Amino acid sequence: MQAKAVLPPNITESVYGPKPRTRAASLPGLVSLPVRELFSDIPKQIYSHSLGNSLPVVRKAAEKALAKVDMSMIRHQDTINILCDEHGFLIEGGEPYAEMIRTIKDIVQEKTGCKNIRLRVAAGSGMKESDEMLRDFKFTQYFSGQTARLTPYDKGVAIETELGTLYGLDRAYDADWFIHAHYSDLRELYWHRLIDRQLKPYCMAYARLETRGVTHFNFGPRSFSIVPRAIFNSSFIQKRYTFTCVLETTPSGVIGVDADNDCDQVNRRQTIIALKSFGKLIRLFAQIDECIAVVDGPRWPMYLHAGGITFGNLINAGLDYFDLDVYPAGTGFGLYERIPGAPRIKAINPAIKALVINQMWMKMMNTELPMSIPTIMAARDVADMWMTDSLNPKFMDYAVTAENLEAAMRFAYKIAKTDKIILFDGSFGNINLSPSMAKFLLEKAPEVSRNVDEELMPKWLQQRGLNS
Repeated sequence: MQAKAVLPPNITESVYGPKPRTRAASLPGLVSLPVRELFSDIPKQIYSHSLGNSLPVVRKAAEKALAKVDMSMIRHQDTINILCDEHGFLIEGGEPYAEMIRTIKDIVQEKTGCKNIRLRVAAGSGMKESDEMLRDFKFTQYFSGQTARLTPYDKGVAIETELGTLYGLDRAYDADWFIHAHYSDLRELYWHRLIDRQLKPYCMAYARLETRGVTHFNFGPRSFSIVPRAIFNSSFIQKRYTFTCVLETTPSGVIGVDADNDCDQVNRRQTIIALKSFGKLIRLFAQIDECIAVVDGPRWPMYLHAGGITFGNLINAGLDYFDLDVYPAGTGFGLYERIPGAPRIKAINPAIKALVINQMWMKMMNTELPMSIPTIMAARDVADMWMTDSLNPKFMDYAVTAENLEAAMRFAYKIAKTDKIILFDGSFGNINLSPSMAKFLLEKAPEVSRNVDEELMPKWLQQRGLNS
């Protein structure tokens, strides 16, 4: 255990969040717990911001992976789009994902002679995220102006699938070919449940709002994967698809890059890695009996990491979502597909006794958080932004405001009656937390490790038809 908390990746300015402020990791008395001290079999990282690794190792890993990929279908006069997703830029501050994308461009141009390589950055729900990614990582210069944002509201293109006509984004597929540039952090396990995880962007990043709505409202967490699989298998996609390139992550950080013309093989490999590396830590988080959670980063709280595990997965830790026999009851979707006699659980993990928000983005529905957890905004400008958020007009009816982070923490201690703190600040490799929480996790880790190795892992793998 380190003497003090490690500062997480930097936060850049965004229209969706407050001006970057002092990080929660600077609070006195906090420490950092290395994830490999909890579970030594988590693959070691090649890059982690908190451990001071050098970014060029990501380029070398990408070059090695791309050397095995067939690019012979691409002619020098063709056009090709690299499709990427804004959430990849939340991993380790975004630089590893950006470096992988830059390397893809360079290697494709070198191997094929094609210079018409364009970048398409997909956003989750808003109009500004992609522009900010293009700005922050200087992609417009690197791609000589051949860049564009993708939003769910852009012009659509019909894709005939076995489910019927669905709609992709025209600008995603307005080239002769496209490359699927993705990543493998866990995120939203309560939705995809590690079934066709690498195909999720085909319905949730490269598709029109209507098709995303089909996914969210016509299907629940157990049948979610039907839609992206149908889109990916369509002739429209298959005649344009070249290969998939994935930034590989575990709770320790970036462990490498995987690339293949066969997306199903990438998906299989990344599923096994995710089960084995994230499985133990996420089941350990499920053991937490009480805590104060501190949200301190860019993007929305559900996607912010603590040792590579997102706050959204702590919220839903009441059920083992790796286990496909478990009935779905994810946040906001507890009524979907529940069969008679299935257990009802609270929408928010009751172990979270208080929530302190130092900084996070607006424009995603999050009012269920203060409705379910005592919530303290750590500064008035943060509260003021949320007062004006059209997607959360009642948020501040349930949250309270403190003058600063220190005052917010004092109030959280008082109402939560626990000193177990965990920070969701974008950290991989280490978890920033209080000494009491570190002690708790270290005590619980051996039994969790045994349970996963001997009981859960064989079941998780067998359910997905994976033998190793």
